[in-house]
Amino acid sequence: MATEILMPALSPTMEEGSLAKWLVKEGDTVSSGDILAEIETDKATMEFEAVDDGIVGKILVAEGTAGVKVNTPIAVLLEDGESLDAAPAARAEPAAKTAAAPAPAPAPAAASGGDAVDVMVPTLGESVTEATVSTWFKKVGDTVAQDE
Repeated sequence: MATEILMPALSPTMEEGSLAKWLVKEGDTVSSGDILAEIETDKATMEFEAVDDGIVGKILVAEGTAGVKVNTPIAVLLEDGESLDAAPAARAEPAAKTAAAPAPAPAPAAASGGDAVDVMVPTLGESVTEATVSTWFKKVGDTVAQDE
């Protein structure tokens, strides 16, 4: 019987996440414990493991999709010899936001009426060498106060 793979809750407070990267493709055979995807939360990027054996029949949520609600079907796992036609239809969910192209460059300082300042990612620990901005709370042209 086909099994829907659902967006996991990777923490008790997680309500949605981003499907950062698929590590399998449709048609791949997976075993329990195999890493299927990388899921981004507001706190970390974590690997998501298969809990059953089977064949990835259909990927329902594209790589790079943000705002995927917990328990939303993200893929369908089939048993050996089973066809996708026998799988249950995916539930209709509100469209998730697909990762947008990189944010546009800020407007020149003269156009914004102030001096341009580089915004730096804060140091998050000795071993953290890179970070991903998952949500911008300001738009190009918004006024930003110190320590905001």
